Amino acid sequence: MTPDWKQSVVYQIYPKSFCSAHGQATGDLAGVTARLDYLHWLGVDWLWLTPIYVSPQRDNGYDVADYRAIDPRYGDMADFERLVTEAGRRGMGVMLDIVVNHTSTEHAWFQAARQSRDNPWRDFYLWRDAPNTWQSKFGGSAWEYDPLAGQYYLHLFDTSQADLNWDHPPLRQAVFDMMRFWLDKGVRGFRLDVINLISKPADFPDDDSDGRRFYTDGPHVHDHLQQMHREVFAGRDVLTVGEMSSTSLAHCIRYSHPDQHELSMTFNFHHLKVDYPDGHKWVAARYDFIALKRILSTWQEGMHAGGGWNAIFWCNHDQPRVLSRFGDAGAYRVQSAKLLATALHGLQGTPYVYQGEEIGMTNPDFAEITQYRDVETLNAHRLLLAGGVPEAEVMAAIRQKSRDNARTPMQWDASEHAGFSGEAPWIELAPNWREVNVAAQRDDPDSVLHHYRRLIALRKQHPVLVDGDYLCLTPDHSALWVYLRRTPNATLVVACNFSGETVGDTLPSLGTLAAAGNARVLIANHPDTPALGAELHLRPWEAVMWLA
Repeated sequence: MTPDWKQSVVYQIYPKSFCSAHGQATGDLAGVTARLDYLHWLGVDWLWLTPIYVSPQRDNGYDVADYRAIDPRYGDMADFERLVTEAGRRGMGVMLDIVVNHTSTEHAWFQAARQSRDNPWRDFYLWRDAPNTWQSKFGGSAWEYDPLAGQYYLHLFDTSQADLNWDHPPLRQAVFDMMRFWLDKGVRGFRLDVINLISKPADFPDDDSDGRRFYTDGPHVHDHLQQMHREVFAGRDVLTVGEMSSTSLAHCIRYSHPDQHELSMTFNFHHLKVDYPDGHKWVAARYDFIALKRILSTWQEGMHAGGGWNAIFWCNHDQPRVLSRFGDAGAYRVQSAKLLATALHGLQGTPYVYQGEEIGMTNPDFAEITQYRDVETLNAHRLLLAGGVPEAEVMAAIRQKSRDNARTPMQWDASEHAGFSGEAPWIELAPNWREVNVAAQRDDPDSVLHHYRRLIALRKQHPVLVDGDYLCLTPDHSALWVYLRRTPNATLVVACNFSGETVGDTLPSLGTLAAAGNARVLIANHPDTPALGAELHLRPWEAVMWLA
């Protein structure tokens, strides 16, 4: 029997930027509850909330200071329990973001660990008398000296995010107990932040690299996740998705294969590095379309063959808006937003929709560094300037790559502050909020919003979208991505023109399908979609799904 989550769609909520019910600069849980009818209308099945725990907000909540308490910025436990109850009444499950590779240095565990080398909390973290060459993903050394502790602690991310020691059994039990606490409150799923980084080799090997090859998919990560499954997930109906940093296909098959008893599915990010020239993020660059298709095709074919399961996505709180990244945010904004949705939702895996993606929100194109709030962005700006990169080049890269591109407030309507709040938000709005918003699209059946709604419904209606295998017909074409999804009973054709020009090609396999005479259009983003045939002519940013 196919698990329900294989035909479901997850909607990601960044609460800080979603909706403020109390008229404050940041969003809150009551604001999420107030928008549940909209999410139910959209048709999504799961609501993933990014961290809402007590936090100093150095990394917007991914620096947790108390795993069992709601940050007052978002409300209180009663607000959370009300959200879970009301979502459940509408048939939607709530997923929490679990950040257990590291904690904030303000967490009680770390504050206790600093006090002496022989207290029971010391081994909750990773300490050394001298740093090695490992580098933080946010720039600089991955080690920070703590004068009170008299040692260096590991932080793969910000200096305020101390890595936890997963080789220490009491630490694992504390994490598992915390997760059971949330399940008992009605939480039905977990998204596990950078979970494949939790296992570090005990000897901290040193070489001329940044260290990631030693701790990515580390030595005991599968053991730890299998123990988590046994002690937390087993016997419960829980959806789990692991965020996998710099991972491999082979590991993700293991993480998500049902016989492994680890996770339901995995995120990988290889397809979102096709605009990183020579692996460098902080450079403004065009994306490589052929590489994008190749990577996604490899993961589609490999996970299907290996029995794993993909979480499929374009956007999240750490990525630029896909419309600005891979589409046309100008003249073809509506068509390319629909195309990107069609291309993704035709794939095998569980689709994730990030707030605002369903209305075609774009990057804000902030011109000044003072408009940005993200710690990674601010660190990059400082380090790149110190390295001699001209300011104009640095800002061009930041406008394209900053995580804040996804963090501007949700655009609900054309009123002041876009209906997000009664006062100015914590970060500025994207400048197109008066035109691009939910209210403007809700009553327009040809809008991006309604296109997403139809795609979400199709996944529940057609088993080929869930179970079908995958075959790319245009791996080397410079503009077309045409692929098939096939089961013994049906074939789905997804054809997309990723360009602003009319493009044609002859694909004999489509002619064979057309000859059967039963192909019909499931969804398209242009009017007057032609019948399926061997000769394919797609207009600018045209996308079509045919079912045969």
